[in-house]
Amino acid sequence: MWIDTHCHLDAPEFGADHALAQHLRERAAGLGVGLCVIPAVEQANLDTVRQLAHRLGDAYALGIHPLFVPQAQEGDLQALDAALTEHRNDPRLVAVGEVGLDFFVPALCESAMRERQTWFYREQLKLARAHGLPVILHVRRSADALLKHLREVPTGGGIAHAFSGSEQQAQAFLGLGFKLGFGGAVTFEPAQRLRRLASTLPLSALVLETDAPDIPPHWLYATAAERLNGRAQGINSPAELPRIAAVVAGLRGMSVQALAQATTANALQALPRLAGLLPPPQGAA
Repeated sequence: MWIDTHCHLDAPEFGADHALAQHLRERAAGLGVGLCVIPAVEQANLDTVRQLAHRLGDAYALGIHPLFVPQAQEGDLQALDAALTEHRNDPRLVAVGEVGLDFFVPALCESAMRERQTWFYREQLKLARAHGLPVILHVRRSADALLKHLREVPTGGGIAHAFSGSEQQAQAFLGLGFKLGFGGAVTFEPAQRLRRLASTLPLSALVLETDAPDIPPHWLYATAAERLNGRAQGINSPAELPRIAAVVAGLRGMSVQALAQATTANALQALPRLAGLLPPPQGAA
């Protein structure tokens, strides 16, 4: 069984009524994806991801993504706190996320916006601590800053989503109780550093994800030239996870089955509430 630890099935690409999300989720289930984690990104979709997780039989996380910090208000944190309180006994609520820092988008790198991102990030780390939940981190050219604040406001762990940092940064996240998310980016042969990390880090460090509909694997990706010639960009979905996993297994020289067992166990360690949502083994009464 596979666990997609990060997919945005509520995204507009999957349709306003989520019908395409349900179709793709059912397809993924047929390929062995037993659970998906659907993170919120802003106050406006806190309830959406909860309802969708219940509809699909999956899990969700609640948080404010750094890309949505520019339009976020302090009251959004209060709404997040209220939602975490209201649904604290919901077994499908497994983390605070997606939260973090983004120092890739130019507008977010300006001094005032870096400070604003940092404030929202730290406040959400405090909420994770208060509610006893792990965190799902957005890490984009921000690993060292994320680690600094995690040391000052420790949460006990979670997942560093779409990890693409150095081995030293990887070890620092592991030392703070985090697992590292690997997805479609690892399928590109030019991503040598990332592929080396996927093959050499301890197996206990890895969880798998798609970030659907984003970060498509190479077989779905259309270059700018191809798009100009009419090729549409493929929509990533949890159904791609087993094929992404096969790439990771090949890089590590191990069987797909062994990778499935290990990464599922790692996901349960990172997000303990997932254990209560596991489907019964095939053939169980």
